[in-house]
Amino acid sequence: MPHIARFVIDPEFSVGDVDPRLYGTFVEHMGRCVYTGIHDPGHPTADAAGFRGDVADLVRELGTGMVRYPGGNFVSGYHWEDGVGPLADRPRRLDLAWRSIESNQVGTNEFLTWAKELGLDTMMAVNLGTRGIDAARALVEYCNHPGGTAWSDLRIKHGVREPHDVKLWCLGNEMDGPWQTGHKTATEYGRLAAEAGKAMRQVDPSIELVACGSSFEKMPTFGTWEREVLEQTYDEIDYLSLHAYYEELEGDRTSFLASGAGMDRYIRSVVSTADHVRAVRRSKKQIKLSFDEWNVWYAARFVGERNLETAETPRLIEDTYSVTDAVVVGSLLITLLRNADRVAMACLAQLVNVIAPIRTEPGGASWRQTTFHPFAQAARFARGRVLHSVVTGPRIDTAQYGDVSALDTVVTYDEEADTYTVLAVNRGLHEPLLLQAALRGAAAGHRVEEHLVLCDPDPDAVNTEAHPERVVPRRATGAQITAEGNLQAELPPVSWNVIRLVPNTPCPD
Repeated sequence: MPHIARFVIDPEFSVGDVDPRLYGTFVEHMGRCVYTGIHDPGHPTADAAGFRGDVADLVRELGTGMVRYPGGNFVSGYHWEDGVGPLADRPRRLDLAWRSIESNQVGTNEFLTWAKELGLDTMMAVNLGTRGIDAARALVEYCNHPGGTAWSDLRIKHGVREPHDVKLWCLGNEMDGPWQTGHKTATEYGRLAAEAGKAMRQVDPSIELVACGSSFEKMPTFGTWEREVLEQTYDEIDYLSLHAYYEELEGDRTSFLASGAGMDRYIRSVVSTADHVRAVRRSKKQIKLSFDEWNVWYAARFVGERNLETAETPRLIEDTYSVTDAVVVGSLLITLLRNADRVAMACLAQLVNVIAPIRTEPGGASWRQTTFHPFAQAARFARGRVLHSVVTGPRIDTAQYGDVSALDTVVTYDEEADTYTVLAVNRGLHEPLLLQAALRGAAAGHRVEEHLVLCDPDPDAVNTEAHPERVVPRRATGAQITAEGNLQAELPPVSWNVIRLVPNTPCPD
């Protein structure tokens, strides 16, 4: 008999609404994310602007609603003016962040037009590394002002009559990191971010601003950085950023599968710091979080940016993801949803080729990595409200995160469709897990529509160009509502699961 994990599904107890921006992604001018990733003029499916149609189709299928651009470390040395105007006049620059030659053939207008055609909102980042207030407010004017000023008229001259109307802006990127071009102390960055944000809002009062939190939880300045930056910027910003990447180290797969527990602890720590500053300031304003870089990344395999040879469109950190990696990505999605009361948005880093759910070859094939599937399923089905659920059942002891639940789960309720979506991960390496969820209140009277599972007898199985559908979600059998009114389903070891509940009787039109 499998071990049993229990919880309750009751729509009366909710955490918060699912912001569609939780399903954001990230495009940086790094490696092959832009060039030969989303943009490849020689590709058979390329449109008139050079953007790949096959990749656009996969982006639509992925279900992302927001994309962060153009960096990342890249933005801290970027002159946005290099990427606008006639293509033939654009300079080729040395990008210090990734030791790459940047052709600037894709810039602000090309990218924002592509994103708009795909229905994506954009989170634009400004350079607070080598530049500052003047360049930042000029970019907002170029993008958002209707016309009649120098920068907005320049946009019109460049062929874009209507404003791009970008509403969400990052005030730099990872400015706490010594690797960052223009690295600053918390006080230096906080002052600059506050003044840049103030000037940007003077151009367009409707924009929202994201300040840089720590680059990751193990930074030596973590906590003190957040406090000092918020003390400087609290009145000017709306969100504070978090970044985190996870990988299996030294064969410790048990801890790797529990990465969501680490993400949850990280979120709670930043929330505590933000609320401390709020209390000290006696402010009514609550700062929410933007987890605008997260993913599985095997950083231990990366040689480091300073060891790279200078190249144009190099292959950088193109990790190939396994079933286990996909399950961890699913667990991280569950964690973000479970914290929907404070995490307003998140960006899977990155979208194409660079540690990405989508892979391509120049002029050739594109395919879905294993990690594509949990993201696409969550984005499609986990909408509405996040419900509060407490799991009881078997626990797993991990070296990195201590004692964690074998079942990682979250439930969402779409009130308009009257459907419940259970996202669930079995973190166990070898044993199946029996999920039992009592349906309470309005949840009673629902039936199982489908149970989709991503797993494999080989947890290291991957998708490749030669075998692009080696790992795909499949329908499972056996999930049911018992006579006692409980949802019951068996979850294989190391598996990602989506269980959808719909009304027994269809709603009238």
